[in-house]
Amino acid sequence: MITLAALQMKSESGDVAANLARIGEAARDAAGKGASLLITPELGLTGYGVGDVIGDLAEPADGPLVKRLRAISAETGVAVIAGFAERAGSAVFNSAVYVDGAAEPVVYRKSHLYGDYERSLFAAAPPSTTLFTHRGVKCGILICYDVEFPENVRRLAMAGADAVLVPTALPAGYSGTFVTDHMIQTRAFENQVFVAYVNHCGADERFTFAGSSRIAAPDGSVLASAPSHGETLMIVAVNPVDFDVSKGENTYLTDVKYQP
Repeated sequence: MITLAALQMKSESGDVAANLARIGEAARDAAGKGASLLITPELGLTGYGVGDVIGDLAEPADGPLVKRLRAISAETGVAVIAGFAERAGSAVFNSAVYVDGAAEPVVYRKSHLYGDYERSLFAAAPPSTTLFTHRGVKCGILICYDVEFPENVRRLAMAGADAVLVPTALPAGYSGTFVTDHMIQTRAFENQVFVAYVNHCGADERFTFAGSSRIAAPDGSVLASAPSHGETLMIVAVNPVDFDVSKGENTYLTDVKYQP
């Protein structure tokens, strides 16, 4: 079992230092509430709607930004998942990194870029099965639009993930409301996994965000949800064995006729 913290956050566009400080504050708060893992939004370290500036803010996975995240994790005892712009040679990826103190970071690169905005700024990575084990719970990472393709969540579930952790930058509007109100719970139920979907709130110079972050359980129930506006730190206990009955009744992963 782990206690998970999820920060619905208003990032400061282009102000990496301010966003690091906010994540550090949340990590200390999460530690005080007994959490061992903090999830923050897509591109939360840079801001999502910064446009072409993202290239100037991009850093390699072993750069100063990730090192500072590791220092926050070591100081607080809380592992962190944070979204950042990752530079790899001439390419820039929309990435999320899991840091846990001195342990080697785990980086996931977004495979399904959303709209002309993202496609103009980032390279799309091939779909990947990015997993790590946190305090005995196997977790997978996706980013935002990735979770809207059922194949991505199914692939992680078939690889043994107990939880799928999703930093996101979901915009406000009907589609966003449908994703938060219906799709996240469905992804959890159809794969018998926890899904933590962690969004921005407020607005930047280009986008207004839907907020409405949530954590869904394998039986499709919502364990925690945030409002559409305002920062919120959700704290949830994630214990896969609590949902053994649901897994026994809803045997999608053993009955599936194809391998994603």
